[in-house]
Amino acid sequence: MSKTRTPGRSPSQRSPHSQSQPVCAPAVEPTVAIAGACQGGLVTAVGPDATVRVRVGLRGEVQARRAASCLLVPAVGDTVACLRTGPSELWVLAVLQRDAAQPAVLRCDGALHLEAARLQLDADQLELRGRRTHLVADEVEVAARQFRLCAGTIKFVGSVLSSVMDRVTHFSRHYLRTTQGTDRVQAMHIDHEAQQLMQLKAEHVMVNGGKLVKTRGAQIHFG
Repeated sequence: MSKTRTPGRSPSQRSPHSQSQPVCAPAVEPTVAIAGACQGGLVTAVGPDATVRVRVGLRGEVQARRAASCLLVPAVGDTVACLRTGPSELWVLAVLQRDAAQPAVLRCDGALHLEAARLQLDADQLELRGRRTHLVADEVEVAARQFRLCAGTIKFVGSVLSSVMDRVTHFSRHYLRTTQGTDRVQAMHIDHEAQQLMQLKAEHVMVNGGKLVKTRGAQIHFG
């Protein structure tokens, strides 16, 4: 028994629609930014309210804001890392590269609290500026070759004041001193000189000279 064989089409006679065609993905516009993508940029301008102008890829210059974690304030010419969180939201996360001659400024918009077991600052020159400064400590020790303090008003309040100096020089227009207890001066030589008037006043005055008591003047009055 012979089998009937259906003649097939040759490869040249097949329909062109039956052949498999490669599927191509839709083209993505290179200028469209993807949310959540981190990219680098160049700072071209800095605004006063934590905003900067950054040149990112093919998009040209766009406006970005400094993230709270980026304490180093970006400057013009810095290479920064940016993160896009939305179509119009670009954040500067960190400063990647900066010219060595450009000063570094750390800035926090709110209050800044540093907490550590030990904090050490090493610098050739240290400057502290503030409208009000408070220092609270159990013990404070300052060691310096020269110490200079300039202020309009200086006030010391304490229980004990002790000073040791090789030489003390004092100059003032008016000098007032009040002591409720004992005021004692002990020295090898004491010299008091007044240009116009010297007055010693007390309920009892005693002058003791071991070998000599001398009083000299144009007029001497007793009683």
